[in-house]
Amino acid sequence: MSVKRAIVCVTNDLTTDQRVDRTCITLTDQGFSVILVGRKLGRSLPLVPRTYAMHRMQLWFNKGPLFYANYNIRLFLYLIFHKSNLIVSNDLDTLPACFLAYRLKNILHLPREGGGQGVGTLLLHDCHEYFRGVPELVGRKGTTRVWKWIEDRIFPKLQKVVAVNASVAKLYREDYGNEIEVIRNVPFRKQGGEPIPKEALGILPHQKVILYQGAVNLDRGLEEVIQAMKFLRCDAKLVIAGTGDKFEELQSFVLKEKVPGKVIFTGQIPFQDLYRYTLMADLGLSIEKDVSLNYHFALPNKFLDYIQANVPVLISPFPEMKAILDKYFIGEVLESHDPKHIAEKIDGMLLNETRMELFKENLLPAAEELCWENEAPKLKWVLDPGYRMPEKEEE
Repeated sequence: MSVKRAIVCVTNDLTTDQRVDRTCITLTDQGFSVILVGRKLGRSLPLVPRTYAMHRMQLWFNKGPLFYANYNIRLFLYLIFHKSNLIVSNDLDTLPACFLAYRLKNILHLPREGGGQGVGTLLLHDCHEYFRGVPELVGRKGTTRVWKWIEDRIFPKLQKVVAVNASVAKLYREDYGNEIEVIRNVPFRKQGGEPIPKEALGILPHQKVILYQGAVNLDRGLEEVIQAMKFLRCDAKLVIAGTGDKFEELQSFVLKEKVPGKVIFTGQIPFQDLYRYTLMADLGLSIEKDVSLNYHFALPNKFLDYIQANVPVLISPFPEMKAILDKYFIGEVLESHDPKHIAEKIDGMLLNETRMELFKENLLPAAEELCWENEAPKLKWVLDPGYRMPEKEEE
């Protein structure tokens, strides 16, 4: 029996994208031979072996229009010269190459793994965000018009589309009318595990850990929480686990604000190791600013990772996160990004042990529901409508 092949495409360096890893694992479980394709950067960490194959392309350009052109040309050629039953595009920046390769393979009836009748290759598009609403495009009308021109010509022709949450699905459905299945960006169910020792990061055993994990990029509220460290009454350290466009700037900002002893930068951490850092935390932050549609309707990885690690959360009042927080009562919501207000919120949580224990109790049922094991069947159904969805137990 021939094995079906899936090629999953991203623009990152394959080190930290947990959603894509979960997708690849689920496709493997569904009988696909999977290869994940991305790019290699000068600072990219070595890849840890996984249950599927990986390929990183070395590009001439690493940012701006030339990068996207370079990437999509290289990806298109890769897709054309490699057999596939399924192509998975992740976000709009991979879609041009994936869509053109998908159309060309089916028009020319290029061979696919296993042969067979009917359409040679399927295309699944995964919307991790409302792409034209990302903060990097705010105020850049020309660049936004280019991406919209591309999206307008491709998106209505897509037959299999999934999105990370109901808000993103609704935006795209209103724009183009596609049927979109919501597959939430939730982690695998995790229980137990050993946290990274606090001492390994220079944190004393009695000190509290305030954790931000994820991309260190624009408008994540990191400058304000760094300033808030000056006003805290509780003995705590802020750990920023990740890297990004603002990483070096934030390191300088810590020195400028004279709080170097209160802020720890870990740098990039492979997602396979990240959970141990999350377990170390007493409080998890997801306090992005309301500067774009994409942030406003986000349901970030880190927020859901905190839930799996039984870590109470402090969040921005965005609808997708707040709906979960309100349902389970697992943390607090910011009213503003004023550093003194942030400090008051953090103190109000970390200094109230009774309330924190209540949050932790409530995190247990939230973690049971908000896990990939409950979402994976939806992906299987999208690719194979004959797949029988598991029946939910009556509450």
